[in-house]
Amino acid sequence: MKFAIIRTGGKQYLVEESQEIIVDHLKLDKKSIIEFETLAQGDDDKTVIKLGTPTLKTKVKGEIVDNFKGDKINVARFKAKTRYRKVRGFRPMLSRVKIISV
Repeated sequence: MKFAIIRTGGKQYLVEESQEIIVDHLKLDKKSIIEFETLAQGDDDKTVIKLGTPTLKTKVKGEIVDNFKGDKINVARFKAKTRYRKVRGFRPMLSRVKIISV
């Protein structure tokens, strides 16, 4: 099985073909094709791994399955001895991507 390390949203992901990953929001519509930068590529059968300097010329293709809101994150502020408390919530926008080809 081929695998690759891609970079999107300032983060790196280890992906394989037909795998679904959840990444930071990509401003594209559903069923859009997107190409990711490939940092490294390899195969389980061989011990050879191609490393990029900093990236490889080959691209990993993915299809956006869904754009959705993530779980709520509660952020609280608190100051001791002054009765100051403030709570806010935040829900990040995320995208689910299915890897088509490595």
